[in-house]
Amino acid sequence: STAVGFTLALVIFAGMREQMSLSHIPKAMQGTPIALIAAGLLAMAFMGFSGIKIG
Repeated sequence: STAVGFTLALVIFAGMREQMSLSHIPKAMQGTPIALIAAGLLAMAFMGFSGIKIG
């Protein structure tokens, strides 16, 4: 299940990067800064799954 989660994270991050390439982003935030912000948001989204208990 670790590989599935990692694949899901990569696919979501790739989709976010694609959307960022099509959006207007201020020059100071292009490249690494916006990628770090997106990675932080994605990490917070996945932290929400740690509270879900199945079974």
